Amino acid sequence: MNRLLRIGFDTFLTSVTPILGWFLLGILVDKNLINIFSLIYPMQFVISAIQSIFGTGANISSIRDKNKNSVFSGVVLGSGIGLIILGCVAINIDKYITFMNMDIDTYKIFGVYAVIQMFFQLLLNLSLCKLYFEEENKRANKYSLLFNLINFSSLIIMSLITKEQIKIVGISVICMSVFVVIMMFRIVEKTKFKINIVNCIKYDSVYLFAEISMFIIYLFGFKNSFDFGEKYILATSFATLITDTQWDIAYAIKTVAQIDITKKEFSYKEHIKNSRKLVCLLIISSIIMGIILYPSYKVDIMATSIIVSIELVSLYMYPIYLTKLTYIQLEHSAVKATISKQIANIIRIFCSFISSPFCTSIGLAVSVIYQLVSTQYIIEKNKINMEMK
Repeated sequence: MNRLLRIGFDTFLTSVTPILGWFLLGILVDKNLINIFSLIYPMQFVISAIQSIFGTGANISSIRDKNKNSVFSGVVLGSGIGLIILGCVAINIDKYITFMNMDIDTYKIFGVYAVIQMFFQLLLNLSLCKLYFEEENKRANKYSLLFNLINFSSLIIMSLITKEQIKIVGISVICMSVFVVIMMFRIVEKTKFKINIVNCIKYDSVYLFAEISMFIIYLFGFKNSFDFGEKYILATSFATLITDTQWDIAYAIKTVAQIDITKKEFSYKEHIKNSRKLVCLLIISSIIMGIILYPSYKVDIMATSIIVSIELVSLYMYPIYLTKLTYIQLEHSAVKATISKQIANIIRIFCSFISSPFCTSIGLAVSVIYQLVSTQYIIEKNKINMEMK
């Protein structure tokens, strides 16, 4: 439970800081800036996909393939690919904003900033991943705290000094650049360039393809929902604000499972027990956030309740199928695990094109049911014992 909380703490800071930052920018600079969070939301799955291969996959490869060069090589490749992809989005930000049915003049400057912030986040995630696998969680906590503190304080302090968006963005980017460069020099050790990309993909293939699918799901799902007007834009933004951090923190469940399974120290019963405790805390925090933030948004109760209810029920079920899927991938068959997860993702992709403001929620509900059934079927059919201790 302690490791779950430590890793979850880093994710909490990484997730809640942008939310709080956009919320305050909406008060200090322009009330519409809170919607930047929803505008750029699909892009987080791009950096997660890159991290899956060149962060998680590279670190597992370092242990299983006894290739100590894979971590440094992964950071270099991951950073380069992230720079190319996110750089293209930043350059074409007008087209991206138009595609998402939002106003270019209102969101352009901070839209570019949000994309740059995503790149810095990728560099942080690649660095922290190395520390997690080395079990230097306290050190990871320190860097995560500093990163988010500098990010948040530079943005808000400049917003109090000036309302000129370019100045606010410029100073914040400079501050973040300096910190990230120093951090990476201290964490990432330079070695030879050698990496088995096929193995890096295999070791985290389930989640790599899941992140790619999630990008498609939310890109088109949010675009579809936003077509139904401001009522559903607000409901979706509000639901995302009070549940996204919780989903991100719950990702620590997978990280801890991967580390323990890789090191042959895994106990399913113990892991599920600790995971349930974490998820219950996260659900309570979502409800509290909803109560606190509601007066500021005054969203449609019915629409918001439907979206939030599906999110929280799905979150409660998350540790069960996530842990089983992780174990199946690392100890039984990466192919079976990947196929199972991709079927769930394909279901969600199809649902994201349903002509309904609740299309993404419908997809989430159906995919959760499928994953609960499919993972249990694989476990029982192959008589997999999930206890290593």
